[in-house]
This record gives sequence, structure tokens and C-alpha cells, in this order.
Amino acid sequence: MKNIILLHGALGCASDLATIASEFEKNNLKTHCFSFSGHGKTSYGNAFGIEQFSSELKNYIHINNLSNPSVFGYSMGGYVALHLASKEASMIKNIITLGTKFNWNKQTVEKETAMLNPEIITQKVPAFAKALEYKHGEGWKTLLQKTAALMWEIHTKNFLNDEILKAINTPTLIGLGDKDNMVTLEETYQVYRTLPQANMYMLPGTKHLLETVNVKTLCNLIMPYIDTKS
Repeated sequence: MKNIILLHGALGCASDLATIASEFEKNNLKTHCFSFSGHGKTSYGNAFGIEQFSSELKNYIHINNLSNPSVFGYSMGGYVALHLASKEASMIKNIITLGTKFNWNKQTVEKETAMLNPEIITQKVPAFAKALEYKHGEGWKTLLQKTAALMWEIHTKNFLNDEILKAINTPTLIGLGDKDNMVTLEETYQVYRTLPQANMYMLPGTKHLLETVNVKTLCNLIMPYIDTKS
């Protein structure tokens, strides 16, 4: 049975991917999910950011003795998977992303981090605040602050610039929801064209939120890719 690791996005955790994991299991894929440090009920690691999460993905592969697994990364999870592929060329068989944002210019970071103010969220979107607290516990405000810092770090270090992307030879399927208001078609297409071994797909009627994904449609789109690339 083929192995696939599912990676969650920023402010998410492993349980977000349960429905997708169940659908993959129906198609004879052995699914693996874990929460990055500081997410869900997982304690913080030595650092917080793309490099730390990439290291955690690498460790998960080693600890579980997975030989060249596929990796499905939603949003930040896709960024982490590509970062690991840029460092460890032979570790991952293939990567499937969905809703991964690549263009982290100053204007974008300022816009996104402005929405991560815990006090404003508590006052104006109390339901979201409660959902974050339920998912991550009492430290959800700290997680928001660390995630904002992570976005600035991506802007500063530009982990996946064109030069790095051109050197990633891991087969990659880049995905985007057609109604995603956070990730643009232009940035997604640019990465698809820059990666040496990339294909691209678009999910109909899908916003950035993972809850809007039709898992059957997603599975039907990517299963042929996994079968032919494994």
C-alpha cells in the first residue's frame, strides 16, 4: 500500500485532514497525519517556522520508516513539503499542494498579519476565537502571534524563490481552488511553470477554506497522478 502524508495549514492541525484522509484510505492509500509543533495540542519545538516544520516532516518520515512517501500539503503544508524537497531531493516521491500561497511580498504580509490580531478576533469574530481555542487550547493567541512572525520570515528569507524552485526535481502537482481569495492564479501558475516537474489542477467551487473542498473531487483529480508518479 502506498503511503501519503497529509500536512495541515497555518492555524490548523492534523484533525482538519480527517475527511480527506478517510477518502484516500478508500482508494488504498495508507494515510499519515500529524500536527506541526505549536498546533493543536502539540507542544512548541525549539523554533517556529518553515524550517522547523520541514525538519518535523523529515523526522516523521524517518521515525515511521516511510520510503519515498507522497505528501499532500494544504496551504502552509504545501510550502513546507516543497521546502523539504529543496533540501532533501530523494526523500519525497511526489508532492500535491492545495491553496499554497507563494507570493509573500510586504503588502501581502501586512494584509494577512493584520487579520491575526487576537484582540480584534475576540471582539469582532468571537465564533472564530472560540474555534481557535477549542483547536489549540488556551495558547491560541500565542499561536496567532507566532504565525504572524512566520509570515514575515517567509517574506524576508523567501524560502521558495525562483532559483530554488528551479532546482526542485520532485514531481509536484500544484492545486488551487477556483474561488480562493487568498492565493492568486497568477502566483500559482508562476510556480507551476518554474518547477521542472510540475503539473497543475484547479478545484471547482472551492474557496481557500479547507471545509469548502469536495473531497471526492479532490481524490479523483490526484489519484491518477499518484498512481502514475509512484
